[in-house]
Amino acid sequence: MTRPSLRKALEAGQFVTAPGIHDMISAVIANKVGFDFVYSSGYWGTASVEGLPDAGITTYTEMLQRLKALSRTCDAGIIADADTGFGGLLNVAHTVRGYVSAGATGIQMEDQSFPKKCGHTPNKQVIPSAEMEQKIKVACDARDGADTLIIARTDAKAMEGFDAAVERLLRYRDAGADVVFLEALDTEDEMRAACARIDAPMMANMADGGRTPILPASTLKEIGYSMAIFPAITGLAAAAAVETALNTLKTTGTSQSPDVPLFDFEEFNTLIGFPEVWEFEKKWADLPEAAE
Repeated sequence: MTRPSLRKALEAGQFVTAPGIHDMISAVIANKVGFDFVYSSGYWGTASVEGLPDAGITTYTEMLQRLKALSRTCDAGIIADADTGFGGLLNVAHTVRGYVSAGATGIQMEDQSFPKKCGHTPNKQVIPSAEMEQKIKVACDARDGADTLIIARTDAKAMEGFDAAVERLLRYRDAGADVVFLEALDTEDEMRAACARIDAPMMANMADGGRTPILPASTLKEIGYSMAIFPAITGLAAAAAVETALNTLKTTGTSQSPDVPLFDFEEFNTLIGFPEVWEFEKKWADLPEAAE
């Protein structure tokens, strides 16, 4: 299967909208709805698999396994969260090679110090910009000609201010980052100012419940962004639906309620591949070895 190329999409002037996919149920639904690109979030992968916060707990090995599962399940091009690169320069190179092999069309790394935290929560710290520039150079080299973009994120606004964060992204661009990402902007005016000052493809983080205003793709494109991730949409939607369903079951004693829309079970079986299992069983069931 040939996945969409993030590089080719941006070069063609396509505005990329990528929903966050927090589990494989969301992945098969995304296939049904149809998205060219999806986002694999460290926050939501950790919450979904471990029930834990995005606070530097998840390892490279765990993130890689989740990326491999998403790559196996999802048809879209995958923009993958690589946190801080999971260590020093050697770790960054190892991470990029692993993510490229797993099928990532974009790899996002941030300039936080370890242990990192969700970009929309307090008490973050950042590494010196020169250290992040080296990480970007190593990341670009480690992809070894693969058509995978390196996305450089800065969390410096909270500690160093808006102007310093912009200057960091300009340096990250010059270090080789294909796309840059100023995390946790507070207003639309800041978003417009960042896009006006940074001559590079810009990514917006439309994290529902976070600090940055949620704007439609058409407005983001007009502001000057090239792409946007919506990392929380499936996770928060699923959590709200599950809470409604469980409250209904607890109070009424049944799952059947007009307040609880349930996905069609037969269609869900199809989405996760049961027809292929049944065809396999039909093909091989009559063999003597199977009868024995």
